[in-house]
Amino acid sequence: MVKIVGLNGSLRAESYSAQALEVAATRVQALGADMEILDLRTLNLPFCHGGDDYSDYPDVARLCQTVKEADGLILSTPEYHGSVSGVLKNALDLMGFEELTGKVTGLISVLGGQPNSNALNDLRVIMRWVHAFVIPDQIAIGQTWKAFDQDGKLLDQKLSQRFDQFAQSLVETTQKLKA
Repeated sequence: MVKIVGLNGSLRAESYSAQALEVAATRVQALGADMEILDLRTLNLPFCHGGDDYSDYPDVARLCQTVKEADGLILSTPEYHGSVSGVLKNALDLMGFEELTGKVTGLISVLGGQPNSNALNDLRVIMRWVHAFVIPDQIAIGQTWKAFDQDGKLLDQKLSQRFDQFAQSLVETTQKLKA
C-alpha cells in the first residue's frame, strides 16, 4: 500500500483548494492508497528563514516527518497573482531534499478566473528542483465558484472524470516507483 499526503495551500475558511484536495483524497483512497491531509490552516508554521532550527514550532517537525514518511504528495493551491500561494510555498520551503526527493506528486490549482497552468507550472519547477516526480496529469479548476455544490461535490462530470484519472495516475505511478 502507498501512502499519499495532501497539502492544502489556502488559509480561507471556505477554501476551494481544500475542497478540490478532499475530492482527490477520496478518489485516491478508493484506489486503496492510505491518504492523509495536512491542512496548513491548522498548523502553526513560521515564515521560512533559511535556517535549520525551527524547534520553537513543533508543527514544522510534524510537517517534515509526515511528508518524509509519505510515498507521494498532492499539492493543492489557489492561484494568486499568477502563481502558487505563499502559504504552500512557505510550507515547501520549510522542507528540503530529505523530505521531498523522490516523492511522486500530483498538482491541483483553483482560481476565480479562466483555468490556466501558471501555478501548476511553478509547482512543477519547485518540485523538480527538489528531485520529486510530478505526474503528467494535473487539475486546474477555473471559475471555482461554479465547480462545487454546497456540499463540496463536483458539479461537472468531465471534471469528475479528470479527478478519477488524476488519482489513478498518482496511485499507479507511486506504486511503480515504490516497487
